[in-house]
Amino acid sequence: MKASAKSSIWRQNRTAYLFLLPWLLGFFCLTLGPMLGSLYLSFTKYNLLNAPVWNGLDNYKTIFTDDQSFVNSIVLTFKYVLMAIPLRLAFALAVAMALNKGLKLLGVYRTVYYVPSLLGGSVAIAIVWRKMFDGDGLVNLFLSVFGIKGPSWIAHPSYVIYAIVALAVWQFGSAMVIFLAGLKQIPADLYEAAEVDGAGKTRQFFRITLPLLSPVIFFNLLMTIINSFQVFTPGYVIGDGRGGPIDSTLFYTLYLYLKGFSYFDMGYASALAWILLAIIGLFTAIVFITSKYWVFYGDGKEGH
Repeated sequence: MKASAKSSIWRQNRTAYLFLLPWLLGFFCLTLGPMLGSLYLSFTKYNLLNAPVWNGLDNYKTIFTDDQSFVNSIVLTFKYVLMAIPLRLAFALAVAMALNKGLKLLGVYRTVYYVPSLLGGSVAIAIVWRKMFDGDGLVNLFLSVFGIKGPSWIAHPSYVIYAIVALAVWQFGSAMVIFLAGLKQIPADLYEAAEVDGAGKTRQFFRITLPLLSPVIFFNLLMTIINSFQVFTPGYVIGDGRGGPIDSTLFYTLYLYLKGFSYFDMGYASALAWILLAIIGLFTAIVFITSKYWVFYGDGKEGH
């Protein structure tokens, strides 16, 4: 009887299993398999030319005790994350609220603002950005109109990070579209009732907009955290592929890439990759755990 029931379930669901098969093959062959392979390599000394040699925890010990470039790269990445995430989300929310005013040709504006998110991660845009923030680039030309002499953003170790953060903020389109969708789900009568009670725009924003938009903020925050920790292309292009000047663009993923594909220390690079996975997992977990204090849903329940 049990075998017959299982056979019936299989017949009913076999179409779904067949549609899932390409994804399952891709997951096991292209995602899970390489991940397990890199986990093994992280405990080996492997230079891509010879067979891996098991060395236990030596790679991890070296990373945490005798690798100043690791320290520099992770400090720079955290600095970037702390600046880029709030600025990008705040700018995306501001633009979404502006577009939520019932503008004509809203679809056109939404498309135009979304384009930077599609192009911003490309090498071509990073090259353009480098030219814009060069000593005689468009940014300094604009500042000169107001009598301000701008620095050579790209060549100065203290300023190049701000040029890269500006590129991250410019790629606000995807978060903006999601914010805009969330704003359109907030009932207009809530704002009307708040106005009758004498609440101003600022009070409405903090008492109505932010609480009801918190699930969308939660999602955008998670996606932005994950993407920000993996910043690579701007650092590679603007820093000439080596993290210059003076490691000021040596982001964590760029250092990982250099270790694996420039210095051919793939075992060490694999260990760096798993440390990055742990860092992203930790921050993701923190966001999930704390969400119960600030994420509110329409059914009156908080958190997850």
